[in-house]
Amino acid sequence: MELAYYSDYAVRLVNTEEPARGKDTLTSVGAVRALFGANQSAARRATDADVTRFRSVRARLRAVFEAADGGDETLSVDLLNSLLLEFPVSPQISGHDSRDDDGRPLWHMHLADHPSNATAGYAAIAAMGLAFHLTEYGVDRLGLCEAPPCRNAYLDTSTNRSRRYCSDRCATRANVAAYRARKRLEAERAENTGRTADSAQPASAVGDRRPGLRGR
Repeated sequence: MELAYYSDYAVRLVNTEEPARGKDTLTSVGAVRALFGANQSAARRATDADVTRFRSVRARLRAVFEAADGGDETLSVDLLNSLLLEFPVSPQISGHDSRDDDGRPLWHMHLADHPSNATAGYAAIAAMGLAFHLTEYGVDRLGLCEAPPCRNAYLDTSTNRSRRYCSDRCATRANVAAYRARKRLEAERAENTGRTADSAQPASAVGDRRPGLRGR
């Protein structure tokens, strides 16, 4: 498992809540376990008490993304470092049962956590994964969706640092909204231009209707 994979743990947890929409899917131990994905052995450690603990870690991870999105690199790093100190991991080389064509183990780096509970294990992996992403790509690669009211977290891996939305759906929605806004502005300008042109016409252009002038 590549270390970059672990950064998705942070994104998945942060995006269980959409504050602007008043949505929160992290409401049960089942929702907590679902965050672990294929790591079912770690998921089975989760209990009802982890729901509250996960929410606390989620708020701290969102703060990392908010600081990065706001351009405060130092604060973003400081917040992430505090998580790394509180939830440490041990890098280990692992091969599991995977083999290459010659029968040799497919060695890769693995993050081994030593948790006292499911939250500690998940937080350790999420924080370390996010730290690897930050140091590899830069703090400005941690973003929050610009399509209001979404504000979901995302990791920008584009070659030109151009990502602004968490998904294609939000990108399409934002583009449609921008297009409609431009069309409304164009229509308003055209209407205002027409009114200005009408008001600028001389009286002779519409006929002089003053009393007493007919028949002269």
